[in-house]
Amino acid sequence: MKEKSIKKALKEILVVVSGIPRSGTSLMMQMLQAGGVKILSDRKRVADRNNPKGYLELEAVKKLSKDNSCLKAQKGKAVKVISHLLKHLPGDQRYKVIFMNRHINEVIKSQQKMLGKIEKKYPKALMKAFNKEATRVKQWARAQSNIELLDMNYSDIIENPSREVEKIITFLEAPLYKEKMIEVIDPSLYRSKIDQNL
Repeated sequence: MKEKSIKKALKEILVVVSGIPRSGTSLMMQMLQAGGVKILSDRKRVADRNNPKGYLELEAVKKLSKDNSCLKAQKGKAVKVISHLLKHLPGDQRYKVIFMNRHINEVIKSQQKMLGKIEKKYPKALMKAFNKEATRVKQWARAQSNIELLDMNYSDIIENPSREVEKIITFLEAPLYKEKMIEVIDPSLYRSKIDQNL
């Protein structure tokens, strides 16, 4: 069965979906789950109007800086780990990190919506800080011998699902269910789109 082939392909690694909050990490988790990857999630954070298809998070991950035992000996699965916690991954196992990128204005706009705020202009200092963090974290990850990193852009996934899903399948070297992954992608949920030239 295909499920066995997927499990075999991922048996030595933990797939980590990362990025700045509201960069598309939940979408990627949903895609991986649809593709046949087992998900590490306790479902304590339920779906809401900001994320109607669910967050697929593991609550214990939020405490990685103090206790990373929740990810030890976890292989063949996928877990969401926000960007600033990546450096706290257990160092004795292999990871394939899918890092979600999104225009920083869209990230902040989406975050503001979650907080019930409506802003037309965003603090440049905040934008700079988020960009700096993403760059720093990815540089760190690429320097680790036990981590492989794939950059994915949220807007590219929406605009060209087939091509982008193929990148994920190639990166993971696993025969995922491509069409099911594509079906998860819902352009109508791209609600914080801004003019990329701003």
